Amino acid sequence: MARNHGRRRNAQGRQNRPQDGAPPQGHRPGPRHPNKGHTTDGSALWIWGIHAVEAALANPERKLIELLATENAAARLPAGAPTPHIVTAKDIDTRLPPGSVHQGLALLAEPLDPVALEDLIHDGVDRLVVLDQVSDPHNLGAIYRSAAAFGFGGLVLQTRNAPPITGIVAKSAVGAIETVAEARVVNISRALEQLGEAGYHTIGLAGEGEADIAQAVKGAGKLAIVLGAEGPGLRPGVAKACAELARIPISAAMESLNVSNAAAIAFYEAARNSFPGD
Repeated sequence: MARNHGRRRNAQGRQNRPQDGAPPQGHRPGPRHPNKGHTTDGSALWIWGIHAVEAALANPERKLIELLATENAAARLPAGAPTPHIVTAKDIDTRLPPGSVHQGLALLAEPLDPVALEDLIHDGVDRLVVLDQVSDPHNLGAIYRSAAAFGFGGLVLQTRNAPPITGIVAKSAVGAIETVAEARVVNISRALEQLGEAGYHTIGLAGEGEADIAQAVKGAGKLAIVLGAEGPGLRPGVAKACAELARIPISAAMESLNVSNAAAIAFYEAARNSFPGD
Protein backbone atom coordinates (compact mmCIF):
# COMPACT_ATOMS: atom_id res chain seq x y z
CA MET A 1 0.00 0.00 0.00
CA ALA A 2 1.15 3.54 -0.57
CA ARG A 3 2.87 5.05 2.41
CA ASN A 4 0.92 7.48 4.51
CA HIS A 5 2.78 10.77 4.26
CA GLY A 6 0.55 12.62 6.69
CA ARG A 7 1.73 13.94 10.00
CA ARG A 8 3.59 11.51 12.19
CA ARG A 9 2.18 10.70 15.58
CA ASN A 10 4.45 9.93 18.50
CA ALA A 11 4.78 10.47 22.20
CA GLN A 12 7.02 13.48 21.67
CA GLY A 13 4.16 15.15 19.87
CA ARG A 14 2.38 15.48 23.21
CA GLN A 15 5.15 17.57 24.75
CA ASN A 16 4.49 21.29 25.08
CA ARG A 17 0.76 20.62 24.99
CA PRO A 18 -1.53 22.94 26.90
CA GLN A 19 -2.40 22.18 30.49
CA ASP A 20 -5.74 23.31 31.84
CA GLY A 21 -6.62 24.55 28.37
CA ALA A 22 -3.69 26.98 28.06
CA PRO A 23 -1.81 27.26 24.75
CA PRO A 24 1.52 25.43 24.48
CA GLN A 25 4.44 27.37 25.94
CA GLY A 26 7.34 27.95 23.59
CA HIS A 27 5.81 25.76 20.92
CA ARG A 28 7.41 26.24 17.54
CA PRO A 29 5.74 24.23 14.80
CA GLY A 30 7.95 22.23 12.52
CA PRO A 31 7.73 22.31 8.75
CA ARG A 32 4.17 22.67 7.51
CA HIS A 33 3.87 19.20 6.09
CA PRO A 34 0.66 17.73 4.68
CA ASN A 35 -2.22 19.14 6.48
CA LYS A 36 -5.56 20.53 6.58
CA GLY A 37 -7.59 22.06 9.44
CA HIS A 38 -7.58 25.53 8.05
CA THR A 39 -10.38 27.90 7.23
CA THR A 40 -10.30 30.22 4.25
CA ASP A 41 -9.59 33.28 6.39
CA GLY A 42 -6.95 31.57 8.53
CA SER A 43 -9.02 31.82 11.71
CA ALA A 44 -9.09 29.20 14.45
CA LEU A 45 -11.63 26.43 14.14
CA TRP A 46 -13.55 24.10 16.43
CA ILE A 47 -13.00 20.36 16.03
CA TRP A 48 -15.44 18.06 17.80
CA GLY A 49 -16.18 14.40 18.38
CA ILE A 50 -13.99 11.80 20.09
CA HIS A 51 -12.06 10.52 17.06
CA ALA A 52 -11.53 13.91 15.42
CA VAL A 53 -10.37 15.54 18.66
CA GLU A 54 -8.08 12.67 19.68
CA ALA A 55 -6.46 12.71 16.23
CA ALA A 56 -5.87 16.46 16.51
CA LEU A 57 -4.38 16.06 20.00
CA ALA A 58 -2.02 13.41 18.65
CA ASN A 59 -0.83 15.63 15.81
CA PRO A 60 2.32 17.49 16.94
CA GLU A 61 1.76 20.10 14.23
CA ARG A 62 -1.66 21.08 15.52
CA LYS A 63 -1.41 24.14 17.77
CA LEU A 64 -4.09 23.93 20.42
CA ILE A 65 -5.96 26.83 21.97
CA GLU A 66 -8.72 25.40 24.17
CA LEU A 67 -9.98 21.91 24.99
CA LEU A 68 -13.49 21.50 26.39
CA ALA A 69 -14.87 18.25 27.78
CA THR A 70 -17.71 16.97 29.89
CA GLU A 71 -16.71 14.95 32.95
CA ASN A 72 -17.49 11.66 31.22
CA ALA A 73 -15.61 12.58 28.05
CA ALA A 74 -12.59 13.82 30.01
CA ALA A 75 -12.31 10.43 31.68
CA ARG A 76 -11.98 8.81 28.25
CA LEU A 77 -9.13 11.02 27.02
CA PRO A 78 -5.91 9.10 26.32
CA ALA A 79 -2.97 9.25 28.68
CA GLY A 80 -0.85 12.33 28.07
CA ALA A 81 -3.69 14.42 26.70
CA PRO A 82 -3.86 18.04 27.90
CA THR A 83 -6.12 18.77 30.85
CA PRO A 84 -9.44 20.06 29.51
CA HIS A 85 -11.80 22.66 30.86
CA ILE A 86 -14.69 20.70 32.37
CA VAL A 87 -18.00 22.00 31.05
CA THR A 88 -21.50 20.75 30.37
CA ALA A 89 -22.70 19.39 27.06
CA LYS A 90 -24.87 22.48 26.67
CA ASP A 91 -21.81 24.69 27.09
CA ILE A 92 -20.18 22.90 24.18
CA ASP A 93 -23.37 23.17 22.13
CA THR A 94 -23.13 26.96 22.28
CA ARG A 95 -19.69 26.92 20.64
CA LEU A 96 -20.58 24.70 17.70
CA PRO A 97 -22.94 24.72 14.71
CA PRO A 98 -26.49 23.63 15.59
CA GLY A 99 -26.94 19.87 15.71
CA SER A 100 -23.23 19.06 16.07
CA VAL A 101 -22.70 15.61 17.61
CA HIS A 102 -19.70 16.37 19.80
CA GLN A 103 -19.75 13.41 22.23
CA GLY A 104 -18.70 15.73 25.03
CA LEU A 105 -15.44 16.90 23.40
CA ALA A 106 -14.54 20.05 21.48
CA LEU A 107 -11.16 21.50 20.62
CA LEU A 108 -10.36 25.01 19.45
CA ALA A 109 -7.20 24.90 17.36
CA GLU A 110 -5.25 26.99 14.93
CA PRO A 111 -5.32 26.11 11.24
CA LEU A 112 -2.51 24.22 9.58
CA ASP A 113 -1.20 25.26 6.23
CA PRO A 114 -1.68 23.16 3.11
CA VAL A 115 1.40 22.07 1.19
CA ALA A 116 2.38 22.77 -2.38
CA LEU A 117 1.62 20.10 -4.96
CA GLU A 118 5.32 20.11 -5.78
CA ASP A 119 6.06 19.03 -2.21
CA LEU A 120 3.77 16.01 -2.47
CA ILE A 121 5.50 15.00 -5.69
CA HIS A 122 8.97 15.58 -4.25
CA ASP A 123 8.14 13.67 -1.06
CA GLY A 124 7.15 10.61 -3.06
CA VAL A 125 3.45 10.52 -2.18
CA ASP A 126 2.45 7.98 -4.81
CA ARG A 127 -1.32 7.88 -4.26
CA LEU A 128 -3.21 11.16 -4.63
CA VAL A 129 -6.84 12.27 -4.83
CA VAL A 130 -7.81 15.26 -6.98
CA LEU A 131 -11.21 16.87 -6.41
CA ASP A 132 -12.82 19.02 -9.08
CA GLN A 133 -15.19 21.41 -7.30
CA VAL A 134 -16.55 18.89 -4.80
CA SER A 135 -18.42 21.28 -2.54
CA ASP A 136 -20.26 19.35 0.18
CA PRO A 137 -18.25 19.29 3.45
CA HIS A 138 -19.70 15.95 4.54
CA ASN A 139 -18.61 14.37 1.26
CA LEU A 140 -15.19 15.98 1.56
CA GLY A 141 -14.76 14.58 5.06
CA ALA A 142 -15.87 11.11 3.95
CA ILE A 143 -13.38 11.23 1.06
CA TYR A 144 -10.61 12.12 3.51
CA ARG A 145 -11.60 9.13 5.64
CA SER A 146 -11.53 6.71 2.70
CA ALA A 147 -8.25 8.16 1.46
CA ALA A 148 -6.64 7.46 4.82
CA ALA A 149 -8.13 3.96 4.95
CA PHE A 150 -6.75 2.96 1.56
CA GLY A 151 -3.33 4.56 1.62
CA PHE A 152 -3.86 7.75 -0.37
CA GLY A 153 -1.46 10.24 1.16
CA GLY A 154 -2.56 13.50 -0.42
CA LEU A 155 -5.71 15.32 -1.46
CA VAL A 156 -5.62 18.13 -4.04
CA LEU A 157 -8.30 20.85 -4.01
CA GLN A 158 -8.83 24.06 -5.89
CA THR A 159 -8.09 27.31 -4.09
CA ARG A 160 -11.58 28.46 -5.07
CA ASN A 161 -14.82 26.53 -5.58
CA ALA A 162 -13.87 24.03 -2.88
CA PRO A 163 -14.92 24.12 0.78
CA PRO A 164 -12.50 25.07 3.55
CA ILE A 165 -11.47 22.45 6.07
CA THR A 166 -13.98 23.12 8.83
CA GLY A 167 -15.11 21.28 11.92
CA ILE A 168 -17.83 19.60 9.85
CA VAL A 169 -15.18 18.22 7.49
CA ALA A 170 -13.06 17.12 10.46
CA LYS A 171 -15.97 15.30 12.11
CA SER A 172 -16.91 13.51 8.88
CA ALA A 173 -13.26 12.59 8.31
CA VAL A 174 -13.02 10.93 11.76
CA GLY A 175 -9.48 12.21 12.25
CA ALA A 176 -8.19 11.72 8.70
CA ILE A 177 -7.56 15.43 8.14
CA GLU A 178 -4.58 15.00 10.47
CA THR A 179 -2.92 12.30 8.35
CA VAL A 180 -3.83 12.97 4.71
CA ALA A 181 -2.00 15.87 3.11
CA GLU A 182 -3.89 18.80 1.63
CA ALA A 183 -2.67 20.75 -1.36
CA ARG A 184 -4.49 23.70 -2.94
CA VAL A 185 -4.01 24.61 -6.60
CA VAL A 186 -5.39 27.40 -8.76
CA ASN A 187 -6.03 25.27 -11.85
CA ILE A 188 -7.00 21.60 -11.63
CA SER A 189 -6.27 20.89 -15.31
CA ARG A 190 -2.77 22.33 -15.00
CA ALA A 191 -2.22 20.31 -11.81
CA LEU A 192 -3.13 17.13 -13.69
CA GLU A 193 -0.64 18.02 -16.43
CA GLN A 194 1.99 18.54 -13.76
CA LEU A 195 1.19 15.17 -12.19
CA GLY A 196 1.35 13.48 -15.57
CA GLU A 197 4.76 14.99 -16.22
CA ALA A 198 5.87 13.63 -12.83
CA GLY A 199 4.86 10.10 -13.80
CA TYR A 200 1.42 9.83 -12.20
CA HIS A 201 -1.32 7.96 -14.04
CA THR A 202 -4.28 10.33 -13.75
CA ILE A 203 -7.67 8.59 -13.85
CA GLY A 204 -10.90 10.55 -13.93
CA LEU A 205 -14.07 8.83 -12.72
CA ALA A 206 -16.81 9.32 -15.30
CA GLY A 207 -19.79 7.31 -16.48
CA GLU A 208 -18.55 7.52 -20.06
CA GLY A 209 -15.22 5.92 -19.22
CA GLU A 210 -14.35 2.94 -21.41
CA ALA A 211 -12.47 0.92 -18.79
CA ASP A 212 -13.86 0.01 -15.42
CA ILE A 213 -11.94 1.32 -12.43
CA ALA A 214 -10.46 -2.07 -11.50
CA GLN A 215 -8.83 -2.33 -14.93
CA ALA A 216 -7.70 1.29 -14.99
CA VAL A 217 -5.79 1.20 -11.69
CA LYS A 218 -4.20 -2.20 -12.23
CA GLY A 219 -0.43 -2.01 -12.28
CA ALA A 220 -0.28 1.75 -11.76
CA GLY A 221 2.82 2.91 -9.95
CA LYS A 222 2.08 6.51 -9.11
CA LEU A 223 -1.63 7.21 -9.27
CA ALA A 224 -4.00 10.17 -9.03
CA ILE A 225 -7.76 9.55 -8.97
CA VAL A 226 -9.86 12.51 -10.05
CA LEU A 227 -13.44 13.03 -8.88
CA GLY A 228 -15.92 15.66 -10.03
CA ALA A 229 -18.64 17.60 -8.28
CA GLU A 230 -21.91 16.03 -7.21
CA GLY A 231 -24.30 16.20 -10.16
CA PRO A 232 -22.24 17.64 -13.03
CA GLY A 233 -19.22 15.42 -12.49
CA LEU A 234 -15.88 16.32 -14.06
CA ARG A 235 -15.74 19.54 -16.02
CA PRO A 236 -14.85 18.96 -19.71
CA GLY A 237 -11.44 20.58 -19.42
CA VAL A 238 -10.56 18.50 -16.38
CA ALA A 239 -11.77 15.29 -18.02
CA LYS A 240 -9.64 16.07 -21.07
CA ALA A 241 -6.59 16.63 -18.86
CA CYS A 242 -6.88 13.11 -17.36
CA ALA A 243 -4.78 10.38 -18.93
CA GLU A 244 -7.78 8.04 -18.80
CA LEU A 245 -11.45 8.06 -17.86
CA ALA A 246 -12.82 5.08 -15.95
CA ARG A 247 -16.25 4.07 -14.73
CA ILE A 248 -17.64 2.12 -11.79
CA PRO A 249 -20.06 -0.54 -13.08
CA ILE A 250 -23.41 -0.21 -11.32
CA SER A 251 -26.94 -1.49 -11.80
CA ALA A 252 -29.05 0.18 -14.48
CA ALA A 253 -31.60 0.82 -11.75
CA MET A 254 -29.41 3.63 -10.39
CA GLU A 255 -27.95 6.44 -12.47
CA SER A 256 -24.95 7.30 -10.31
CA LEU A 257 -23.24 7.07 -6.93
CA ASN A 258 -22.61 9.72 -4.33
CA VAL A 259 -19.10 11.10 -4.90
CA SER A 260 -17.80 9.90 -1.53
CA ASN A 261 -19.10 6.38 -2.19
CA ALA A 262 -17.53 6.38 -5.64
CA ALA A 263 -14.26 7.56 -4.11
CA ALA A 264 -14.23 4.72 -1.57
CA ILE A 265 -14.75 2.11 -4.29
CA ALA A 266 -12.03 3.58 -6.50
CA PHE A 267 -9.55 3.82 -3.62
CA TYR A 268 -10.27 0.23 -2.62
CA GLU A 269 -9.67 -1.02 -6.14
CA ALA A 270 -6.36 0.80 -6.21
CA ALA A 271 -5.28 -0.59 -2.85
CA ARG A 272 -6.76 -4.06 -2.57
CA ASN A 273 -3.69 -5.87 -3.92
CA SER A 274 -1.36 -3.85 -1.73
CA PHE A 275 -2.54 -4.66 1.77
CA PRO A 276 -0.03 -6.49 3.99
CA GLY A 277 -0.44 -10.22 3.64
CA ASP A 278 -2.09 -10.08 0.21
